[in-house]
Amino acid sequence: MPGMHPEPLEPMVSVPDASTRFRALHSGFFVMPNPWDAGTAKLLANLGFSAIATSSAGLAWTLARRDGGITRKRAIAHAVEIAQATGLPVNGDFESGYGETPAEIGDTILASIDAGVAGCSIEDLAVNRPDPLYDLSMACRRLEAARETIERSGSDFVLTGRTEVYFTDMPGKNAVAVERLKAYEAAGAHVVYAPGMTREEDVAAIVDAVKVPVNVIAGLGGVSNDLARLEALGVTRISLGSNLIKVALGAFLGAARALKDGEIRLDGAVDSASMNAAFTPSHAS
Repeated sequence: MPGMHPEPLEPMVSVPDASTRFRALHSGFFVMPNPWDAGTAKLLANLGFSAIATSSAGLAWTLARRDGGITRKRAIAHAVEIAQATGLPVNGDFESGYGETPAEIGDTILASIDAGVAGCSIEDLAVNRPDPLYDLSMACRRLEAARETIERSGSDFVLTGRTEVYFTDMPGKNAVAVERLKAYEAAGAHVVYAPGMTREEDVAAIVDAVKVPVNVIAGLGGVSNDLARLEALGVTRISLGSNLIKVALGAFLGAARALKDGEIRLDGAVDSASMNAAFTPSHAS
């Protein structure tokens, strides 16, 4: 029930102080890619990334579900799995917080902290409501509850306030994004995020409007494809959302469709030896 201590998950004892290390990364510019399972997470760690993030869509698609079809417990367990595979801080894409009320959001944050997740984003997308986004007052109350939970825990857990306005039909999206992200900063978000930005002026307006670090999702076209320019604009953190799994699934479906048509197309395939070498031998339990 809302307000009750959520069911704990096994803590990530192999990833000490993940939230502290994650928070420290926000003093400079960094890229935080999104794997979709332990294997792809390990490959990213091998390449030298300092932090990684889950993708709600990526996880859902690997389970043959639509984005939005994952439970709180499964989402947090997924973050634990990829953190344990890498030793890296993991930021959870925890959608709208797996609850509507501030108390339910607090439960999600507490379960995340208890599990050892380094941080997470909370969206303002209003599921099963007539309006696409929670009204600003409710969205802020949800983030305030999240921040209060973090403060009570004594954790360095990083809270990202995220608006989905660019994925709606609302007019004046950039003005709405600026208003909301300023309010989310005031409500206690350590980082703010408006996925969907591709115009330089929109990114610049948000960076100028807030004092906390700004996250931008890369790979959507326009300025979002120019990491050097995003850094110059003052963006702190880059994520990829579901873009990496889309690349992988695109290659998979292309090869599978060719096979259906009687052709073998395996361009770009990695070899077994390099993949085996990428993973530390482990013993099945």
